[in-house]
Parts: sequence; C-alpha cells; structure tokens
Amino acid sequence: MDAFAVALGAGASGHISGNRAAFRLAFHFGLFQFLMPVLGWLLAIRFKPLIESFDHWLALALLCFVGGRMIFAGTAAKREEMRTDPSRGISLMALSVATSIDALAVGLSLAFLGTEIWWPSIAIGVITAGLSLAGIFLGKKLNEKVGKRMEIAGGLILIAIGMQILVTHLAS
Repeated sequence: MDAFAVALGAGASGHISGNRAAFRLAFHFGLFQFLMPVLGWLLAIRFKPLIESFDHWLALALLCFVGGRMIFAGTAAKREEMRTDPSRGISLMALSVATSIDALAVGLSLAFLGTEIWWPSIAIGVITAGLSLAGIFLGKKLNEKVGKRMEIAGGLILIAIGMQILVTHLAS
C-alpha cells in the first residue's frame, strides 16, 4: 500500500510522461518489493540487528527527500525548470528502496518461521507492480482535475508515509 500511495503521488505530480515511464516506475516498485524479502530472507540471522536499527530512518530520509523535492517543485514559480521524472535516476531508486524497505523485514520474518521465500516474494512483487500502475493512472486523473496542488499533496503524502514508517517502528 505504501507503493500504491507513492505511485498515486507520482502520477499526480504530472511528471510521469507517457505509459513507458508509468510502466518503468511500476516495474521497479514491483521488482524491489520482490527482491527485498528475498534479500531479507538470505541475510536473516546474521544481519537482523543491523538492519532493524536503521531501516525506518532510511525510509523516512528517502521519502522526505523525494517528497520535499515534489513540494518545492509544486510551489516553484518556474515549474518547467523544476521538472523531475520520478521514474528515472535517483528519484526512482530512492522511491523503490523507500517503499520496499519494510519488505526486508518480511523476508526476515519468513526466514525465522522457516517458510519458503520464492512464492510469497513473487506474489508481493506482481501485486505491488499492478497496484502501483493503477495508482499512477489514478494520480494522473487527479492531476487533470486538481493541477499543481496535487504535486504538493503528493509530496506531503510521501513525507507522511515516511513518518508513519518511523512511528510504527519506534512504537514496536
């Protein structure tokens, strides 16, 4: 659902140009959601204390960085100069990692339960890619109706997701 919300914000930002960019973003979200549980599963016992100590802070920092850029772009007077495509470069990597960092913990949990990792990871990746694609197109429709304010809202959503991840981890 984090990936869906981020995809919604990315689609609403107006910076996703065309179906190719939409599929690229959805593909990467799905890919990272597939890979993170596998990575967590493979590294479960040895690195669990190391990962748990900072994963929520990393997710918060990445989401605040990208969300802050979206808010800045949404409030900038010269919008064309501020255009950044979240389906490319550092924004794509930051969003992909930030939305999938919790999946690393899923992989850790599955390893401790002695559960097989491949089928759950495939399901997580495919469902995330599909929901992300739907979120992008829904966000584009919202952008058509609401305009530039949606980019600011998208940035605020990313920051709120980062805060939610942090609060959830600190409370547990």
